[in-house]
Amino acid sequence: MTQPDRRPDDDTRDALIMAVLPHVPFDGWGPVALKRAAESAGLAADVVPRLFPDGATGAVTYFMAMADRLMVEDLAPMDLTKLKIRERIATAIKVRLTRWQPHREAVRRALAIAPFPPLAPRALSGWYKTVDAIWRAIGDKSIDFSFYTKRALLAGVYASALLYWLEDRSDESAASWAFLDRRIADVMRIPKLRGEVTEALKVVPNPVRIARRIFERVERNWSVRGPRQS
Repeated sequence: MTQPDRRPDDDTRDALIMAVLPHVPFDGWGPVALKRAAESAGLAADVVPRLFPDGATGAVTYFMAMADRLMVEDLAPMDLTKLKIRERIATAIKVRLTRWQPHREAVRRALAIAPFPPLAPRALSGWYKTVDAIWRAIGDKSIDFSFYTKRALLAGVYASALLYWLEDRSDESAASWAFLDRRIADVMRIPKLRGEVTEALKVVPNPVRIARRIFERVERNWSVRGPRQS
């Protein structure tokens, strides 16, 4: 059955994105990689401008949304109800990142261009949708002010875990999962941080503000040497 929010050509877009990922480490998220992906997927030459008329911007934006959708699908069969909230969050992030383990360089390239025009506005929206998708997938039904606080806090956790994972060469990303658990524990036990986020969101609690929190948290947890160890 076709999902109600899926467009007729989205299966082809999925195929093209999956085909482009191996090319991105060599050609970046650009026309060359997209053209080669179309060829390797057996698609017509005109498929790229038709499916992604804005090129790399559209492709990366779609990749972010596709990753959200696949994460939700991967989590759906799992019974998370018996897990603590921190365990549900960790499970969701692990599931999301593990799927893209073979394509970490493509994820890195997408992340590198996300803060810059013309992708930046879409990236901010996409990052918010990711943390929102995680909370919803693990059963969060909050509609009060905590809705925004939870997403802002998770933005920082997810961003730092993602950046750590990109550099991690440990067996089966074991170091990344340990780092993720520590970050979640830090957030859970530091009331000051939760209060800081709550106050920051009181002025205008909207998706753009929450999305910007992601990049702020990245800067706090990342230096030229990589993610801070703890």
